[in-house]
Amino acid sequence: MPKTQKTIYISICCLLLLGSVWAKSVSAAEVRDRAEVWRDIDAYMNRSMEVNHIEGASLAITDNEGVFYTKGYGTYAGGQNITGDTPFPIASLSKSFTALAVLQLADKGQIDLDAAYTSYFTELSPRDPRVYDMTVRHLLNQTSGLTDKTNPDMTRAPQFQSLHEASLLLNEVQLAHNPGTTYSYHNPNYVLLANLVESVSGERFSDYLDHHVFKPLGMNHTYSVDTTQQINENEAVPQGHYLILGRSVSSSEPLWFVDGPAGIVSTAEDMSRWMLAQYRSRLLSPAMMKQYHTAGAIGPYGMGWNANQDESGGRTISHSGIFWTYKSEERVYLDEQLGITVIFNTGLNAFVNYSAFIDGITDMMRGEKVETSFLNGRNMETIMVVLILATLLWGVYAYIRIRRRNKRLTIVKLILLSVGKLIPVLILLSLPQWMTFIGGGRVLPWFGIWTTLSSPMIWLVVWSIVSIAHLACYFYVYVRNTNPIH
Repeated sequence: MPKTQKTIYISICCLLLLGSVWAKSVSAAEVRDRAEVWRDIDAYMNRSMEVNHIEGASLAITDNEGVFYTKGYGTYAGGQNITGDTPFPIASLSKSFTALAVLQLADKGQIDLDAAYTSYFTELSPRDPRVYDMTVRHLLNQTSGLTDKTNPDMTRAPQFQSLHEASLLLNEVQLAHNPGTTYSYHNPNYVLLANLVESVSGERFSDYLDHHVFKPLGMNHTYSVDTTQQINENEAVPQGHYLILGRSVSSSEPLWFVDGPAGIVSTAEDMSRWMLAQYRSRLLSPAMMKQYHTAGAIGPYGMGWNANQDESGGRTISHSGIFWTYKSEERVYLDEQLGITVIFNTGLNAFVNYSAFIDGITDMMRGEKVETSFLNGRNMETIMVVLILATLLWGVYAYIRIRRRNKRLTIVKLILLSVGKLIPVLILLSLPQWMTFIGGGRVLPWFGIWTTLSSPMIWLVVWSIVSIAHLACYFYVYVRNTNPIH
């Protein structure tokens, strides 16, 4: 071999060797970086769950390469570890699945999104003629005109027993708004859509999801139920909880018909496959997929998703799921190809910011530092305990002062005192109306109000008792000083 060729050969071999070493070092660095991100996420999840008194959770993260991380946190049923394969109710995240089923049938020409819903059910004879103007798209966009006030959902007694029975509500209901004019989040919209899928496909709704969504995506541990009772009876599902004064209390989920809007039970592993499908279109045509991820004509709610843009201008789709003893959050960054789902076995609580879990993990995935907020469950519950104790101490002190009062009370002063002392009682009794106003028209059962606001309600009860005791004492002083005993 000539000397020049030999030199070139040796140089090439050295370069290849150096390249191999460099590639291995880069690969090792990537593994270290990923493992480091996992450790940071675990520390963040454990820390956030602890300060919010959350017993168990399941996490799924996907990126542009595939499944980035799935993990379970906490234990259940006698010490079993929660894993990425532990089933959890996802509540209203189910709506995006129901919407997909409708759009699949629309893709096949079997459903017209802008056709009247009643055109698929000629046996219906609504009393309100506006029901005939309600389209499939209106139901998807939550602009049907149905609301919790005109058509009870969580407060309905008895609850529906089937999708067909639920569809008959259209014969009697009075719409709150003309279809297509006002957004109002209402679960029965998606009950009606599930009934439409069942009627058009000829398959039971849960079977349709299994055959056309779950199985094709490899979501082999995901299924749909009719009522929350089926969740309560499944020992594989971790027990749900609600929070009271910083303590996690296990409880069964109240009976609720959830087929369509909130009936899916899934795992972190399966939800990762679901999120990947959002930016790797497999179940819809590109044109229909675009509609699926687009906001509605009124506000961001589109078809089973809230469609928005993040701070950088990228498209996002998201939804939360609310049960009184379970909670879920999901957000998919379509342009960034990042998806995050977190499911909890603790329900809605005024002091727990569940969406902050998504925000924190998003920041970590982007390499940003994350701090736990001061406004967490532990600190807020501590404030409530201090407030309750302070109310009791103030109540005892004020009671003693009133009993010792020698100054005569006028009837006008007594009336004014009565009005002031009844304020906490009036607030407590009007909580359903306040919650409906804050919740955008949702009408909540008392159990849901209790689990969401248990600590504030305890404070209001204590304040009410103290106020009534003070009022009784004022009446005693008034009578004593008005009719003195000689």
